[in-house]
Amino acid sequence: MAEINSICVYCGSGSGRNPAHVRAARVLGRDMAERGIRLVYGGGALGLMGVVARTVLEHGGEVTGIIPDFLINRERMLEGVQELIVVEDMHTRKRLMFERSDAFVALPGGIGTLEETVEQLTWAQLGRHKKPIVLADIDGFWSPLRDMFRLMAEEAFIRPGFEVRYTLVREAEEIVARTMAAAGPYSEAELDGAQEPLERM
Repeated sequence: MAEINSICVYCGSGSGRNPAHVRAARVLGRDMAERGIRLVYGGGALGLMGVVARTVLEHGGEVTGIIPDFLINRERMLEGVQELIVVEDMHTRKRLMFERSDAFVALPGGIGTLEETVEQLTWAQLGRHKKPIVLADIDGFWSPLRDMFRLMAEEAFIRPGFEVRYTLVREAEEIVARTMAAAGPYSEAELDGAQEPLERM
């Protein structure tokens, strides 16, 4: 059985309007640290990104931040993390996030969060990996996306055998446990999937 030693968290560089989203970031960061799970994230100090990273650090956990050089000032790169990697572009950032993570959690966020999450869903749909992908549907944030997936299936744009596979979690306290459970049936090799085809995508 595969172990979850690191989780990539996609989330907003803003905090949003709903206090429940900030609370979820804190709960997730605390739970990851207490279970010894490393955070892999976008490297910024602002918004939910900063909240989850600082919470991991406050509870004695470890953090890897990966940030493109052009975002260092815009997202205010978080100092004090155990590992901070500055890369040239977004493609390199996303590739390293994939390589260094055993699973993915999407907290609420904007277009960037959506794009990164959907990319992982696409790779999984095409059989490139089986790493757990968890949508933290705090106060129904991701429900419209779930509805869109249903519409795509109804309209035959998502065909049988190519279903979008993810875990929807509505309570922040359940995110880590459900992520670990989703990895349970697989070996580490199965989670990582077909690396060579992934590199060409």
